[in-house]
Amino acid sequence: MREITASGQTVEEAVQSALEQLNTTRDHVEVDVIDEGKKGLLGIFGSKRAIVKVIIVKNQIEQAEKFLQEVTENMNVSAQITTTVEDKHVTFELYGEKIALLIGKRGQTLNAIQYLVHLVLNKDGKAYYTVTVDAEGYRGRRKETLESLAHKMADKATRLNKKVALEPMPAFERKLIHSALQRNKEISTYSDGVEPHRHIVIKP
Repeated sequence: MREITASGQTVEEAVQSALEQLNTTRDHVEVDVIDEGKKGLLGIFGSKRAIVKVIIVKNQIEQAEKFLQEVTENMNVSAQITTTVEDKHVTFELYGEKIALLIGKRGQTLNAIQYLVHLVLNKDGKAYYTVTVDAEGYRGRRKETLESLAHKMADKATRLNKKVALEPMPAFERKLIHSALQRNKEISTYSDGVEPHRHIVIKP
């Protein structure tokens, strides 16, 4: 974190001076006014310069995007990243060739990347964000697959009148299964096992 103390005739002038020295813009800094200064008689006699301390703050979202770009480059995938922020949720959408490498088997690679991006994004930031890393609409397709699987397995549990255990999946995917079946009065769902082998059980 870089900081600088600067002075000027006014607080605004002092801040501007600091921004020029730090080569940054107002939205990337925090300003601490040490002394507001005073104009003095005729603007000259007894005047006192304003003093401010300006600190560069890391932009959490930019840092996470940069990290994501490095990860994809290290995997030899040239990906474009589109970032959208809604409230405290950030979605990074990846596009490009060889995108399947970033998704991996049943989205395991994408889930691992998402986990790392979440850690980087919330490491030293003041705000807490939730994260989705998607690749060419994979999350939407996976959601449809999981919902279809949920209904199929619920039918099986009802038909055989016994518990059916699904494959291990991350928490946000288990949540999709629970949501898909919450209106089905013939079965109940619960999670069992320990991460990373935690899975859903559908019980008649």
